[in-house]
Amino acid sequence: MLLNRPTSRRKFLLSSLIALPAIGVTIKGLSAAQAAEMVAPNLEDYRPSFFDAGQWAFIMAACDRLIPAGGRGPGALETNVPVFIDQQLASDLGSEIYLEGPFDTNAPAEMGYQIPYRPQEIYQIGIRCVDAFCQAQHQRNFAALDAATRDTVLKQLQQGEVNFKTFGEDVLKAKQFFGEVLNHTRQGYLSDPIYGGNKGMKAWIAIGFPGARASYVEWVTQHNVKYPLGPVSISGERG
Repeated sequence: MLLNRPTSRRKFLLSSLIALPAIGVTIKGLSAAQAAEMVAPNLEDYRPSFFDAGQWAFIMAACDRLIPAGGRGPGALETNVPVFIDQQLASDLGSEIYLEGPFDTNAPAEMGYQIPYRPQEIYQIGIRCVDAFCQAQHQRNFAALDAATRDTVLKQLQQGEVNFKTFGEDVLKAKQFFGEVLNHTRQGYLSDPIYGGNKGMKAWIAIGFPGARASYVEWVTQHNVKYPLGPVSISGERG
């Protein structure tokens, strides 16, 4: 459950607007999609519920390189992916994971989850180890590196070239940590906006995904025809 914060009258009214299901509904010139954009927090003003300042800087920097801006679609920061990750970790994410063991960290993927940590612990341990690695190699934390060096470090994590045992972690592996961050970044990018990511449904708009629209059966068999309608979120906001 997310931490409770005061809700301003303006945000309450805007939140009410984005729940309106009718196409073209406007209030004082604002469409539902525009209201959704305004309700979503700005990254510069967002106060993380789970991450501390150093961890938040890491997440911002990592997401920015995993889905960078300037491509065919919006970047991870444009779509509030770090907000999604923070809000998921501040909730009960991972509470259903069996952690009684025994665990075999060298078991094949078919054997399922083999880490005695919940996602929250994976992030805390992983960020600490990556920053320690960056300090040892580059004399700076990950977030302080330039974009090219961040990409190099992320590739090293993905390929398992960073040994977390060097930094006091005997269980979690670099590839596992990278996989967790990448997986949640993808989820936040393509999630429904009610979960904190995909701000303004920009990612859905970029790929032509209809979202939670009640019916689009007539378009299923129309191959190679561009879908003309914008996406709809679970709360009723429209892109």
